[in-house]
Amino acid sequence: MNDRELLGALRAGDEAAFDAIFRAYYATLVPVVEGILRERALAEEVVQDVMLELWRRRETLRVTDSLKAYLFQAARNRAFNHIRHRKVEERGFVHLDHETAAPSSAHADLVEREIDGAVLAAIAELPPRCREVFELSRIHGLKYAEIARTLDISVKTVEAQMGKALRVLRVRLSAYLPESHDNVEA
Repeated sequence: MNDRELLGALRAGDEAAFDAIFRAYYATLVPVVEGILRERALAEEVVQDVMLELWRRRETLRVTDSLKAYLFQAARNRAFNHIRHRKVEERGFVHLDHETAAPSSAHADLVEREIDGAVLAAIAELPPRCREVFELSRIHGLKYAEIARTLDISVKTVEAQMGKALRVLRVRLSAYLPESHDNVEA
C-alpha cells in the first residue's frame, strides 16, 4: 500500500494500516527527535505520542503533504513543545526560589521577569524556521552542522537563519540592551 491508501484505510479505522504506518516510520522518527531532545527514552515516548495522536485523529486527519513529512513535522513540533514545557517548569521553580528569597531583591526579580517575558515574546515572534534554528542553537546547544542534519537543511541556511534571528532579536530587545559604547565619553 502507498501512503494515500494507508491514510484512507487509517481513516476507516483499519488497525493493520496503523500498524503498517507505525512500523514504516517509528524507527526513522526516533533518531530525529533524539537529536532534538538528547535523550533516547524520551524521544521514543514523544514518537509514540505522535503515533497515538495519529490514531486518535485518524477520522479528521488533514495531510496536505506526504505522510512522512506530516509525521516528521508532528514529531519535531512535539519535541519542541516538550522542551518549551520543560523550560517553563524550570522558570517556575526559579521564580518559586526567588519568592522565598529576601524581599530586598523584589525590584530585581520584577526586572528579570520583565526581561524574560520580553525575550520569550521576541523569540515567539520569529518566523517558524528562524525560531527553530535559534532554539536548537541557543537553547539546546546544537552546533550548526547538527542543526542542518536535524532539520535537513544546509549549514549556510542555518547560518542565514541565525543571523536573521539575532538581527530581529537585537531590534526587538533594544530597549533592554546596554547602550552602544560609541557614545561613552573617556
